[in-house]
Amino acid sequence: MTEAPGWFGAAGPLAHSIAGFQTRPQQQEMAALVESTLAEKGRLVVEAGTGVGKTFAYLVPALLSGRKVIVSTGTKHLQDQLFAKDLPVIRGVFGAAGHSALLKGRANYLCLHRLQRARNRLHDERLHGELHQVAHWARDTHTGDVAELDRLAEASAIWPQVTSTADNCLGGDCPVYQDCFLVKARRRAQQADLVVINHHLFCADLALRDEGFGELLPQADAFIIDEAHQLPEVAADFFGVSLSSRQVLDLARDTVAEQVAEAPELDGLRGLAHTLHKAVADLRLSLGADGRRAPWAPERDKGAVAESLAQVEQAFGALAEGLELGAERGQGLQNCHRRALRLRELVRELKVEGENSVQWFETHRRGFVLHETPLDIATAFAEQARRYPCAWIFTSATLSVGGRFEHFTTRLGLGEVRCEKLESPYDYARNALLYLPEGLPEAGTSGHTRAVVEAALPLIRASGGRAFMLFTSFRALREARDLLDGVLEFPLLVQGEAPRGRLLERFRALGNGVLLGTSSFWEGVDVRGSALRCVIIDKLPFASPTDPVTQARLQSLRQQGRNPFMEYQLPQAVIALRQGVGRLIRDEQDTGVLMLCDRRLLSRPYGRVFLDSLPSMGRTRDLSQAQAFLRARDLTQESGGLRRS
Repeated sequence: MTEAPGWFGAAGPLAHSIAGFQTRPQQQEMAALVESTLAEKGRLVVEAGTGVGKTFAYLVPALLSGRKVIVSTGTKHLQDQLFAKDLPVIRGVFGAAGHSALLKGRANYLCLHRLQRARNRLHDERLHGELHQVAHWARDTHTGDVAELDRLAEASAIWPQVTSTADNCLGGDCPVYQDCFLVKARRRAQQADLVVINHHLFCADLALRDEGFGELLPQADAFIIDEAHQLPEVAADFFGVSLSSRQVLDLARDTVAEQVAEAPELDGLRGLAHTLHKAVADLRLSLGADGRRAPWAPERDKGAVAESLAQVEQAFGALAEGLELGAERGQGLQNCHRRALRLRELVRELKVEGENSVQWFETHRRGFVLHETPLDIATAFAEQARRYPCAWIFTSATLSVGGRFEHFTTRLGLGEVRCEKLESPYDYARNALLYLPEGLPEAGTSGHTRAVVEAALPLIRASGGRAFMLFTSFRALREARDLLDGVLEFPLLVQGEAPRGRLLERFRALGNGVLLGTSSFWEGVDVRGSALRCVIIDKLPFASPTDPVTQARLQSLRQQGRNPFMEYQLPQAVIALRQGVGRLIRDEQDTGVLMLCDRRLLSRPYGRVFLDSLPSMGRTRDLSQAQAFLRARDLTQESGGLRRS
């Protein structure tokens, strides 16, 4: 059989089977690297620039290897895209050989037992319509994957009622265990030669949380981690602990439901569950405004918070005692008893901060989450990874900083690992221009956003709309929206005013829109063709030094005698900027202007690190040159398209 690089050649199977397929040396090189790493059970970190085609470059050698391969990607959306779009194309070339499976965490699958319980006991009349939709869909679905029912919002309050968690799942004691969608998905994954998961599921199981496929990891011959730049932050969440108001309220609600079903005479449990519910609501009120994100230690010792926290712990104790009496009456109450004990223990743990970690909290409109996050996951990740002596491949378009990979490899404790950087095959020098406007105030000053908008308007008009404006904060986004509203002659689309997917669909369809976005639009967004000609970034994406996790990491590095700016803040910002810049050129015929509105790129020594990490393209400080570049590229396309280099 042809070796992996040969599949990507001009006379290879992919060119023969896929219309419009083009040979790219970088893609062939990556396929060769992946193939050898799989054969040697080695470790590889490979940065593949936009357009390399990294997904095909690892799927082909993975399938050719005949080994059990687990592919993890950054989000459930990307996971679905890889499984439903990319993988079927490659499988089509391979023919019928092999079997692939998609696996998500348990909360992504309909729970038939909880659906039946909700149909019998749901008291919230506002949810009856949505419950009817779920019940109707349940009769037809083969997978139980809630993403199939896209008519219901992902945040709908019905989903927690009809899906399970590790806490409330009855496991083998469930009356419909043999029909369980999660169990079926796990079985398919165990039988498949290639399994597609996401980083949250991967890290949960790596951290021994048993979220989806605890028996699958030991079977793997190789792990391929796509969008690997996201992995350190996701891993930090799972190697830490958290306690959310939703977990507690779910326990209170489930206690009442299970009491009705299994021990109706123990009606005192209702009062105990209500007391816990009220204590959690009082704790939320004591934490103040929505949208807070701050260190936990100073907050938990304040009078109202300390009092509310004590009431929560006391309510947990009372509920646990009550549930102990009912635990013998049924599996549901037994589970609730176990959950009450564990959550009470979490409350106690979060009263004492551990070493090498930071405790912090965040508030939402109706809830809160308390976290304890490790400051350094390198040792923990390396120890868990050593349990699986197989091939490890990490890939993304943004892993290096100034051509070096130490920031990524050190954070994960990868040790000896081969690192390779494959440049984008796109002709940035010809198709893109970097515009650094003159005269802007210092980033972070009160007039900066207004100056950015005023400087951007002439460029947006020259591009006929067709622009992304990416901001580092919601505050700046909202200010820009207010400044552009009624002034801009093109359709204005703003993050938060519609779901991300719907905004992108409308942006593509309009062909002259201007989209304002923050962090979620900096990566994972793909707009090809003439709908996007300009990406405008308001300032360098340094993490806020007031963020509690960032603050603690910086302090820890200082205490070790290290340079927190050079070792953490700068590399993180470079990778984030590269992700935003990557929205501009998504195809070999795409053209456009990148406008960076932060004077520090030229006024500070570290600006060179950012500039050196960007694709090689022309640079100007002259607005008229940027406008002329846009007009010239549009004329070129109108007259027959770009010449291929």
